[in-house]
Amino acid sequence: MRLGHCRFPWVVLALSLGLAGAAFAQAAPGAGPIRLRLAELHPDDHPTTMADYEFARLVSERSGGRIKIAVFSGSVLGQEISVLEQLQFGAIDIARVSLTAVASYVPPLVALEMPYLYKDEAHMWRVLRGDVGRELLASVKSAGFVGLCFFEAGARSFYNSRRPVRSPADLAGLRVRVQESQLMADIVAAFGARPLPLAFGETYSALETGRVDGAENNLPTYLTSLHYRLAGYYTLTRHSRIPEMLVGSQRSLAVLSASDLALVAKAAEDVVEFQRAAWRQYEKDSAETVAKSGISFIEPTSPGAWKALAAKVYESQPKDIRAIVARIKAVQ
Repeated sequence: MRLGHCRFPWVVLALSLGLAGAAFAQAAPGAGPIRLRLAELHPDDHPTTMADYEFARLVSERSGGRIKIAVFSGSVLGQEISVLEQLQFGAIDIARVSLTAVASYVPPLVALEMPYLYKDEAHMWRVLRGDVGRELLASVKSAGFVGLCFFEAGARSFYNSRRPVRSPADLAGLRVRVQESQLMADIVAAFGARPLPLAFGETYSALETGRVDGAENNLPTYLTSLHYRLAGYYTLTRHSRIPEMLVGSQRSLAVLSASDLALVAKAAEDVVEFQRAAWRQYEKDSAETVAKSGISFIEPTSPGAWKALAAKVYESQPKDIRAIVARIKAVQ
């Protein structure tokens, strides 16, 4: 469904799920609050988790306590693939997950994973808050999900335990953990490394045992995952900006009335600025903490060489993905 220029996407969300009238059961009077579970990969002090708690607070406050969301952080409900499977059949109600994981169910989202896609962070948010972002957020309905909002996840860069990486030639041959995504494997391979798809929770032990030489991720996650203790060379390639997503289970959220689903979706939209502010501060604090540990940040040489290799990934994409990419690049 194309959302066009709708100024109130949470209302369209409710209507797109066919929630008008008595389509969904409502809690009986005096039956107590509706309780929902939210799965989160990161620990409590991570910006996305902080936003999860703020989202839960807003929902409780605005519903007068009728809707309660419990946040389960630190992967206690499983890794992302397992969480999304549980989300589909309603064992988990809401999850904060990487867009890459959702893209395995909703192929058009692959367009947002492309390397060197945006001019900068501001450009990315103009895209996400515009027609393209609204359409892609709504597209997760096809997989049994409810798209609630995008979260900031910063720029991803390479880090490794072997040597300083300044050019693609320095990355050649290194075994690099990637998310469980063919596109992410293709991107890393295009730069000359050897990609190894692994669940995020397996990365620390893989670095510790030498199964992989490095990985790629944003700076706050490099810190909170403790990867900086094992892989001390962090190269600021900033090769991709991939937002994270807050998504719900269509099956689980069927307990909500249309107005309550609109309330939940509006709370998600309203928490985005909280999350972005928390992210900016945490990114700054993370850089200072990592630097104090003795880690040096490496600026890559010849940025054009990295972008030239990334261009090969674009050429291999299907026509529909290239069409979305063209729309993204046209956003001013």
